[in-house]
Amino acid sequence: MNDLARWLKRIGMDQYADVFAENAVDLETVVELVDDDLKELDIPLGHRKKLLKAIGELGSQDPTTRTAPQATESSEAERRQLTVMFCDLVEFTALAQELDPEDLNNLTRAFQDTCKTAIERYEGYVARYMGDGILVYFGYPRAHEDDAERAVRAALDVIQVMPQLNTRIGPRLRTWQDPSCSHPGNELKVRVGIATGPVVVGNLIGEGASQESAAAGETPNLAARLQSVAEPNSIVISDSTHELTGGRFEYKSVDGLELKGISGPVHAWHVLGESKIGSRFEAAAMRGLTPLVGRDEEIGLLMKRWEQAKEGDGQVVLLSGEAGVGKSRILERFQKRIKSENLNRILFYCSPYHQNTALYPQIDQLGRAFRFDQNDDATVKLDKLTNTLVKLNLPLRESVPVLASLLSIPTGEAYPPLTLPPDEAKIKTLEVLMTVIEAMAIQNPVVMVVEDVHWVDTSTRELLNLIIDRIPRLQMLLVVTYRLEFEAPWSSRGQVTVLTLNRLSRRETVAMVNEITNGKDLPQELLDQIVAKTDGVPLFVEELTKTILESGLLKDAKTHYELTGPIPPLAIPASLQDSLMARLDRLAPVKEVAQLAATIGRNFSRELLLAVSDLSESELESALSQLEKAELIYRYGLHPNVTCQFKHALVQDAAYESLLRSKRHQYHSRIAQVLEEDFPEKAQAEPALLAHHYTAANLPKQAIGYWLKSAELLHHQGSADMSMDAYRRVLDIAEDAEDRCEALIGLAGNMRLTDEYEAAL
Repeated sequence: MNDLARWLKRIGMDQYADVFAENAVDLETVVELVDDDLKELDIPLGHRKKLLKAIGELGSQDPTTRTAPQATESSEAERRQLTVMFCDLVEFTALAQELDPEDLNNLTRAFQDTCKTAIERYEGYVARYMGDGILVYFGYPRAHEDDAERAVRAALDVIQVMPQLNTRIGPRLRTWQDPSCSHPGNELKVRVGIATGPVVVGNLIGEGASQESAAAGETPNLAARLQSVAEPNSIVISDSTHELTGGRFEYKSVDGLELKGISGPVHAWHVLGESKIGSRFEAAAMRGLTPLVGRDEEIGLLMKRWEQAKEGDGQVVLLSGEAGVGKSRILERFQKRIKSENLNRILFYCSPYHQNTALYPQIDQLGRAFRFDQNDDATVKLDKLTNTLVKLNLPLRESVPVLASLLSIPTGEAYPPLTLPPDEAKIKTLEVLMTVIEAMAIQNPVVMVVEDVHWVDTSTRELLNLIIDRIPRLQMLLVVTYRLEFEAPWSSRGQVTVLTLNRLSRRETVAMVNEITNGKDLPQELLDQIVAKTDGVPLFVEELTKTILESGLLKDAKTHYELTGPIPPLAIPASLQDSLMARLDRLAPVKEVAQLAATIGRNFSRELLLAVSDLSESELESALSQLEKAELIYRYGLHPNVTCQFKHALVQDAAYESLLRSKRHQYHSRIAQVLEEDFPEKAQAEPALLAHHYTAANLPKQAIGYWLKSAELLHHQGSADMSMDAYRRVLDIAEDAEDRCEALIGLAGNMRLTDEYEAAL
């Protein structure tokens, strides 16, 4: 596999490797490609956008590092959370007996192509074709924050397109569809099983065309078993997948499934279809909302801008912040504050699945505003549309054909469609949408919220430009939310207020934890870990605290919680796994640098990382620059004494935990040896640091010597408790009687200092 093919695989676009190869495009020339070049290669719009973004990132690298070790494909496996989908044709064996082999092959290919199109729309990875079945990974080779949801949506799409597939391949099935045939049915149907859980994935097995990335763990087996119990044209998902997809879909609980190879009854869920909930936040809120903490100033500013808007001085607020910092939560509280007022509300939800669907947020909003039901026929929908426009005093002859076309409602002879060139039709559509918004603002003040504009499509962005141009004369407050990576083009306009959300302070984080525990205090050591791990990001605080409460680590002592045992390393909540891994996967070429840095610790010196890495100084500098640009790390200090820090402790944890144990051992061993040989002063001053790395490297003999040195040093510094901890670490790993004896004597000596005479004896 050449460098370009590896790069394409890294960014999830390896299906274009042959296209680039046929056109003599390599890693050196790919950075010169522009949109028109990709069009000539017949690459669809959505994939062109992704490729251009990745090409831009590649072009920003030092050309000498584009083929460096960190930019090549790693065949090493990783630990990660994966959503696995099994998709299988119903009664394929009977089909095979009835059909000519050539017809069967054509049918199978058509089925696979149809499924592949639906799967790739949600950026799933087809791991293996198995004749009548398909094994798909969501979360590998690149994670997304919503992989479980993507898997369910892909499965729904597969079922939805099956009738089209039957129509398309009907002639090939005329023998099978003959009533005289033994096969009881006459339509292709599928079963889908989906499960989410931890796996080891990435081990390449097989050779040549049969080579694949295998996933090891219970999850693939569970997905396969769930598929086997699904009804034709239905989806069955695991409990863990259901937990992650929440209110995004309608479900039916399935209790007591007995699955082959899985002990005990299994609880699962039938997916009935997509729910009517508009936003991701509303779906998550179905589980209940944690009381809002520390956002009074931001909500106060929104209230102030709303008062100005009601007076006819239209306002725009650009509300930005990193994922999970609470943008939607603030809007929920703000809208609750003004709920009793006489106003019109417009809610646009941008979607990561519809970035290439023109005006998707408007189509979705109009469907909700007109109260369309899935059972409504075209006549009912047209009546609802016209009735609403009449209430807004809008001319039907101009408005109905445009909006009906946008909503795919046939109008018949009542409202003949406008025959305009595509460019003029788009301008006309934007003008009519703007007219509807202006009419609403004449009747009552309008609150318009556009959420997640970092996923906006081009046409919606043009509509926003139009709204912001005209808003100064409207009774309207427009609030636009987006993540920090999006560069809002409207920030310098008049009437625009830019509001960036900061993380919670320690005091606010503790207050939020207390709200989640209903006022019952957590053990201080555990509370300190939550504060340190979550870095003031409300979503992290909520999910980690809830995970701890459900873990069995605590017992309820009525007024407070007590530990049931020692505090283990806090695991990353399943609800955050995909999101954290997605941040790392977006920087696949330098992810290995992040993993090595994470093994050193949350804080690491550039000098030490360079010493333990195989990269040259320029290659490492390029990697650190990319990690910093992506806001995964901070850097401070002057060269050469530069110190780096992971922005989030949980991002560091995700990078570290994705490594296999064997790789962790290798990294820890290398770090300890480099500290020993190249940083002797640090080794002497901080023996516990080397002890930690040797212990994690599974090298107890080397670790014991440094634990003993650390214990003795701490004893002389007057830190008896910490010294005892170091001696206990020796007892945990030492088998040699002499080492254990030395540790016991040291432990007893410290116990005497803390007046624990009985324990010392």
